[in-house]
Amino acid sequence: MLGIEEIASYLPPLRMSNFERKDQFAIDDHFIEKKIGFLAVSRMEADDTTSTLCEKAYARLADKIAIDKNGLQAVIVVTQNPDTNIPHVSAILHGRLGLPEQCACFDVSLGCSGYVHGLSIALSFMMANGMSRGLLFTADPYSKIIDNDDKSTALLFGDGATVTLLSDTPTFVPGQFSFGTIGQESAELRVSYDALYMNGRAIFNFAARHIPRDVKLVLAANGLEIGDIDSFVFHQGSRYIVEAIANSLGVPKLKVPFGAAEYGNTVSSSVPMILENEMLAIDKNLIFASGFGVGLSWASTILTRTRVKS
Repeated sequence: MLGIEEIASYLPPLRMSNFERKDQFAIDDHFIEKKIGFLAVSRMEADDTTSTLCEKAYARLADKIAIDKNGLQAVIVVTQNPDTNIPHVSAILHGRLGLPEQCACFDVSLGCSGYVHGLSIALSFMMANGMSRGLLFTADPYSKIIDNDDKSTALLFGDGATVTLLSDTPTFVPGQFSFGTIGQESAELRVSYDALYMNGRAIFNFAARHIPRDVKLVLAANGLEIGDIDSFVFHQGSRYIVEAIANSLGVPKLKVPFGAAEYGNTVSSSVPMILENEMLAIDKNLIFASGFGVGLSWASTILTRTRVKS
């Protein structure tokens, strides 16, 4: 049985305050606190790259748990903003971390739905090839592609990275997954002329229309009901989106964490950053995880606790 043994994350110390940009974008405190929900967004250092963010997340993981590098058999990186087009970020990490030659490395190009997609891809790949230990990284520093004068994106996206240790001694295992894509709407969130473009209203409508329905489908596929779930970890697109989904489902706010207020929407890292904290609560035995965005796409699953971490 393979699943999630541990998660670690890294957030750069640099922050851009959204309150300090109120005049620039003609917004008020209510918009910052209640609509987008991001008081500040994290920014990587000038000499950071996607791979260095991943390295720093790995260092946090090594501080939390002993890792036998020679036992690692797979490294998968979810990113749409690699250091360079060639080589892949996972190969760069392989060299810097000093991993064994017999270790598969590849990247996955997905955005906000990337972590849950990545879980399915990584675990399926490992099971198909008889592997027992691997690393799943997420890192998408959107600061590389944001126009800082664009209200639709500059106030939302933060930089960060996570790494998940996947192993045969898991703390949580996923159940049935659900995936979806609305390719006809892919242009609503894209890079255009080297800068990120996002139609915020279209993204909100997409999430409000598809995610509550997907939650119900995933629950049914796993033989569960809404009341059985201890925590719903949704992609931290904005406070308004997360709360709208919760309200649509009738889920109490206490069961739907919004934890990104101090660092922003970290794209594929947003779900594992919240999961890292939720896994610590011993009363959280069933966790719903769902990512949605670029594509436009979504991916969801239910994580079941197998043991309490020592």
